[in-house]
Amino acid sequence: MNDTPKTQIGRRTFLTGVAAAAGGVASPALAQFDNSTEVERDLTEVVKRNISSFRTLDWQPYFSNTRNGVILVDISSRCLHYWSEDQSIYRLYPTSVPLSEDLTRRGRTSVIRKVEGPSWAPTPAMRKRNPEWPAFVGPGPDNPLGTHALYLGWKYYRIHGTHDTRKIGRQSSNGCIGLYNEHIAELFALTKNGAQVLLI
Repeated sequence: MNDTPKTQIGRRTFLTGVAAAAGGVASPALAQFDNSTEVERDLTEVVKRNISSFRTLDWQPYFSNTRNGVILVDISSRCLHYWSEDQSIYRLYPTSVPLSEDLTRRGRTSVIRKVEGPSWAPTPAMRKRNPEWPAFVGPGPDNPLGTHALYLGWKYYRIHGTHDTRKIGRQSSNGCIGLYNEHIAELFALTKNGAQVLLI
């Protein structure tokens, strides 16, 4: 009796399983990252994935000092680095990043306000592009800013959480930087108003 068909099916099933395992979602600590400026893009649309460098960095090439603590957001690697003012604390988090280059802002700013349980309202430009979106969303599980938000010196730009963990590791935001809720809660506790922020 010829067992070739059985062997082929077994190999095909095995290879499919390996491919699924390789493409599966990693744990939140190492998973792909993602988030948004005002609100994230609908994930039923095509979004670009990231399998890039997620590595530790030194603060010195990017900042002249760590006064008030510093945050470095690497758009290409889709990760956020934090150093405390005395440099005793370093954190590295996966993030979401803007969907396209025209929504991406780079440069220096600072944290100007911290909000636990933020509310959200789309910007005028977002309302124009998406008139069906609500005018306001209060704190809670439907809020695109997650559980905490760090407001930056640039209008409408924030580092915030997200309840939709699928967005982390993707280009899916309208400009903001998103983190898992547990990560933004930790960063929120560490970060002071006046913390230096650099997006590269």
